[in-house]
Amino acid sequence: MPVWKGIIGKSFLPKEFNNFCHKLKWTAWRPSFIVLHNTAIPSLSQRPKGLTLQHIKNLEIFYRDTQKWRAGPHLFIDDNQIWIFTPLTISGTHSPSWNNTAIGIEMLGDYEKESFNSGRGLKVRENAISAMATLCSVLGFDPNSIKLHREDPLTTHACPGKNVRKLEVIQEVQDLIISQFAGEHSIV
Repeated sequence: MPVWKGIIGKSFLPKEFNNFCHKLKWTAWRPSFIVLHNTAIPSLSQRPKGLTLQHIKNLEIFYRDTQKWRAGPHLFIDDNQIWIFTPLTISGTHSPSWNNTAIGIEMLGDYEKESFNSGRGLKVRENAISAMATLCSVLGFDPNSIKLHREDPLTTHACPGKNVRKLEVIQEVQDLIISQFAGEHSIV
């Protein structure tokens, strides 16, 4: 069985996540971009109060013991918070072609069916946009490098769902970087 890399298992509000990320040292692993996913199962309706620490611990058991992976995605984002799963400074497991080069972000919801533009789906979207803007700012990523999981040539499903539109996501990340992080890594 591969050696499990461990999890952080801590949740943050967007501003707290930003502060946390600005203190990290990226010496052991330096990602190049972000891959955006959705959980599909569980959906928003299956987690009416979002994710809890117990849900995160259950995901650790699933990835480590059932899947036999060395790690999981880096973040799980719901409508209330941003959960750090795999430490952001080491590679995770989330997308076959890009595990060693990208940060994996899972959004709670099934965006093939659930709305990404209203209600709880919009709150997830806002938290995910905030997390991606922070990571792009801290790591100097061009938001145009953000990929959807379905773009991985080795992926067999349409994650993160048809309701997640890449160009809209990228534009919102760019807009947030310009409004909140001007002077750090502005988009030209």
